[in-house]
Amino acid sequence: MSQNVYQPHNHTHCVTKALSQAQALCNDKGARLTRVRQRVLELIWQSHKPVGAYELLPALASDGFNSAPPTVYRALDFLLDLGLVHRLHSLNAYVGCSHPGSSHPVCFFICECCGQAQELPDDKLQALTRQVEQVLGVQVRHQLTELTGLCPGCQAESGQTDTLHV
Repeated sequence: MSQNVYQPHNHTHCVTKALSQAQALCNDKGARLTRVRQRVLELIWQSHKPVGAYELLPALASDGFNSAPPTVYRALDFLLDLGLVHRLHSLNAYVGCSHPGSSHPVCFFICECCGQAQELPDDKLQALTRQVEQVLGVQVRHQLTELTGLCPGCQAESGQTDTLHV
């Protein structure tokens, strides 16, 4: 599993790694990581909380970029197409991808209290996807699963620390 966002860690490393991976992926694909695309990716990775497109506009404006919604949506579409970010449909928000550049089923745990989102390992999702394809005779092209609840820190704060470990 990638870095557990619910554990203390050097968050600057998360941002630096994401930008490095994005540049390498763009180089491999012959794509341009423009300044505005890079800035949108940085803003998304500033925390592990999903961020909506309109939440990005003030930061882009203060950085001197065109802060019109189409500018943000074009940058987000680019980042989505390259697999650098994921869109969380239930929140209509975006979060950085821990495994950019590879198509993979995605599952996120989103804390209902603090809002941080953790991308979970996809090995069990891949097995489930293969089983669904076999049983139903379908071809799954995209999978995004969202789980919500309380992270360890929010459980401790609320006194709800009884968790089920699978």
